[in-house]
Amino acid sequence: MLAYSSGTSTAPLLGETIGANFERAVARFGDREALVDVAAGRRWTYAELDADVNRLARGLLARGIAKGDRVGIWAPNCAEWVITQYATAKIGAILVNVNPAYRTHELEYVVKQSGLSLLISAVSFKSSDYRSMIESIGFGDVAYIGEASYFDLSVDGDMTEISGRAASLAFDDAINIQYTSGTTGFPKGATLSHHNILNNGYFVGELISYTEQDRVCLPVPLYHCFGMVMGNLGATSHGACIVLPAPGFDPAATLAAVASERVTSLYGVPTMFIAELGLPNFADYDLSSLRTGIMAGSPCPVEVMKRVVAEMNMAEVAICYGMTETSPVSTMTRPDDNLARRTETVGRVMPHLESKVVDPVTGLVVERGEPGELCTRGYSVMLGYWEQPDATADAIDAARWMHTGDLATMDADGYLNIVGRIKDLVIRGGENVYPREVEEFLYSHPDIADVQVIGVPDAKYGEELMAWIVMRPDTTPLTAEAVRAYCAERLTHYKIPRYVHIVDGFPMTVTGKVRKVEMREQAIDILGLQEAAAIKKA
Repeated sequence: MLAYSSGTSTAPLLGETIGANFERAVARFGDREALVDVAAGRRWTYAELDADVNRLARGLLARGIAKGDRVGIWAPNCAEWVITQYATAKIGAILVNVNPAYRTHELEYVVKQSGLSLLISAVSFKSSDYRSMIESIGFGDVAYIGEASYFDLSVDGDMTEISGRAASLAFDDAINIQYTSGTTGFPKGATLSHHNILNNGYFVGELISYTEQDRVCLPVPLYHCFGMVMGNLGATSHGACIVLPAPGFDPAATLAAVASERVTSLYGVPTMFIAELGLPNFADYDLSSLRTGIMAGSPCPVEVMKRVVAEMNMAEVAICYGMTETSPVSTMTRPDDNLARRTETVGRVMPHLESKVVDPVTGLVVERGEPGELCTRGYSVMLGYWEQPDATADAIDAARWMHTGDLATMDADGYLNIVGRIKDLVIRGGENVYPREVEEFLYSHPDIADVQVIGVPDAKYGEELMAWIVMRPDTTPLTAEAVRAYCAERLTHYKIPRYVHIVDGFPMTVTGKVRKVEMREQAIDILGLQEAAAIKKA
């Protein structure tokens, strides 16, 4: 049986713009709470949020923002981020998400590559002085959140001009550009439509049974699909409430918000859940309101998922898999999946989408159970990379399949397992080793809180395995010998890490993706493997 699956559904795709969908929610749920900015102590009903969205939309129109113009947002999580998202959608401006961690050269690249007309920005965040970076690149049209330049964008009035603009919009129009964090070179701007992201957020919410009774806590960054699509659009398309616990991730603030706001759904990348579970006073937080949530963004350790289910009251938690270029979710577990499938797979293909696993060399679909590159097709696939047709053609083939670069297997029932990145595959003495398999085994060690496995250069075998390990609190750091002894009876010899490096954390992108390329570069210096790294290979 070939590794191909299509997602059926009795629920049709939404054929409307984000603005139209939001206005339908406002009409149905106007008096219900829509947004809580916990750190700022502010909250909005749907009617109040719509009023603020419309004020900003009028201001953008008065500023001369046309359909298709790019408006940037550079800020940590805050209410203004959400308001900007829906205001730009209502008038057909393309929202450009700027990573809060960007420095000057990255900001300058995004501003120029996207052709920004206006930037809505925080003044600063953590150690980043946004104002000075913006001034240094000479970008002039900026509205600073919390200052007059932003408040002046809010304009009162009737809906005539907004309605006129809305009538000119199509749901296939581009509405969002998200720059993907490439490991080499400058990022590429994945260009997404109303249809892409509205439907993806909606069906994520459908599969975890969102209603207007749900309250969705988002410690994940809004600038990424996890926050603004699976979070914001997943919530508002069902009349649920968005809860922002803090501007940046803070495990204590997150759990405090869950308790105080009676949150029903909690999102996070695996490292966030690990940090929350690791709080010394974790047991003091009342998490009884939780029922569901999403773990995504990077491979989800089985043991962490089991703890989230057992200790955080998230019996219906789901794993989502995807990428920015696919809006983002392509596969997802379901609440009625058994525990093994909900903790050990990334689920099945989403409604209205297709998945296949192909041989990376021949492009042919492999048999179920065999590893290959995961590809996805359907409404969620991006329009393309902004003004980069060659890069688009490299990622999306002639049949509109998005090639993910991830290695996966599909079982007889269509459940998928991510076994690594094509580029992460370690070949040790001719044997293929998938780091994910070794990582999952090491998570079963009682003293290991988190682990990443990489390949490092080796003169004899070509590559050897190295495990970077984060210990649980109050445990003795493991030696390489201890780790190898633990693996010896359960793993084939070539899958046992030769090197062990104890760390407090891993180099990561802001979205929680581990930067294994950077780890490999550091490892060469740590282990003194420059000679082996210099050996040329065919």
